[in-house]
Amino acid sequence: MAVSLDFVPKDDAELMQALRDPLWRVCSGQLYWIMTKATNGEAAAVPFKPNRHQRKMMRCMWHRNIILKARQLGFTTLIAILWLDHALFNADQRCGIVAQDRESAEVIFRDKVRFAYSRLPEVLRVAMPLARESASELLFAHNNSSIRVATSLRSGTIHRLHVSEFGKICAKFPDKAAEVVTGSLQAVPIDGVAVIESTAEGQEGEFFAMVQKARAIGEQDRDLNPRDYRFHFFAWHDAPEYAIDFEGVVITKKDHEYFRQIEAELGKKISLFQRAWYVATRDADFAGDEQKMWQEYPSTPDEAFKISTQGTYYAVQLATARKQGRIGKVPYTPGVPVNTFWDIGASDGTAIWLHQRVGLEDRFIGFIEGWGEPYGYFVSELQKLGYVWGTHYLPHDAEHKRQQGLVVAAPIDMLRGLTPGWQYEIVPRVDEILHGIQLTRDAFASCWFDETACAAGIAHLSLYRKEWNTRLAAWKPTPRHDEHSEGADAFRQFAQGYRPPAMSAGTRPKRRTKGAMAA
Repeated sequence: MAVSLDFVPKDDAELMQALRDPLWRVCSGQLYWIMTKATNGEAAAVPFKPNRHQRKMMRCMWHRNIILKARQLGFTTLIAILWLDHALFNADQRCGIVAQDRESAEVIFRDKVRFAYSRLPEVLRVAMPLARESASELLFAHNNSSIRVATSLRSGTIHRLHVSEFGKICAKFPDKAAEVVTGSLQAVPIDGVAVIESTAEGQEGEFFAMVQKARAIGEQDRDLNPRDYRFHFFAWHDAPEYAIDFEGVVITKKDHEYFRQIEAELGKKISLFQRAWYVATRDADFAGDEQKMWQEYPSTPDEAFKISTQGTYYAVQLATARKQGRIGKVPYTPGVPVNTFWDIGASDGTAIWLHQRVGLEDRFIGFIEGWGEPYGYFVSELQKLGYVWGTHYLPHDAEHKRQQGLVVAAPIDMLRGLTPGWQYEIVPRVDEILHGIQLTRDAFASCWFDETACAAGIAHLSLYRKEWNTRLAAWKPTPRHDEHSEGADAFRQFAQGYRPPAMSAGTRPKRRTKGAMAA
């Protein structure tokens, strides 16, 4: 039975009648209360009435949902209320929310789930009492349903699942992200509902892959099946609250050009009030960092993933190269020797950059990588190209013996045996890896990249980042070793070892003698 959202029950009998309508329960503001910030910044309790973004999400909800969004649009609050309502009014249901960390889980449970239940009309709390309450779960006595908030959910069936800030989980806790995919999501039955939401966190990880797949499915001319994810995007400029008086806000010519580009792409107007909010937020909250705005307040889905993850080493250098047109079509120049720069991983990964020096430009015309392949595979891939080879630069540990197949030998000796006549050079070890990374940053200024042939290598450079300290919730000063390490380390051999023919040996930077050693 549909009940007008404006209906206000006069007594308990009318309340019980209205409770038959789930839309009235969630949207009328008569049942659920939430904690929000008042204009003075203090916490305030207000009736929950979904905003326009939340209402749209409710209308478009599917069995599997993935949300890419701007910040502070209230989706975690919405899902907490929906899951609580589902648990209260449906028997034997398990509803869960996965948060990015323990602190977030505690806040969501305390301020959204537990708070909303505690503010229910007394007649309902009497009729729907708690059988058990913990710091993370409410179990209801009247129907054996429950709602739980944790950093991991994988046991049993989960009829309603919400994964909050999955992009951040993927970026900082990849093992936990894998557990969400293989455990939590698999626990949702085909007729259940799963909602994954997050801001963007770079072009890698499960969240990025799932968004791209959902977008591709959405562009196909077919109906979704219950296992397909429906893609939802909520931009900052669709939020009417993201607008302020433009008096006193300096909106530059560059800013206006950006907004005109977005208007042309989307076919909509962005008012001066909206532009003022965007510029003021960027400059005040993010110290003018446009990349953080793309991530936290994207204008389009593509823009959300345009930025590199926080903690990356080469984001600025790659952005500069793109702006200057140094990433594009960079073909092979006949007659100019091709150098290669290798990283031979201690495990089983190998990466190779192909390079030509043309005038004052260092041109990277190709990138090869592989895992678990013998050196003969990489030699064969290079020989297929038919280039005239210059020097092949190997990392310092290429002189260390290791086992490959049945052979125990140094990589450089194995390569020399496979390629008589090729010229090899061992790149000296730097004193500290951060010194090598800085040399690499400095070397970018002369570098040009073929966008197609080096696509995988460029991606590795853009995603090469610092290790995350989970205990301190901060970036460590050392690089994270992952699937991007070999590509980035191979490129670093160029910065550490290559000198243009016109430069003398005396111009090489002096090596330090103290500090931790690095490849």
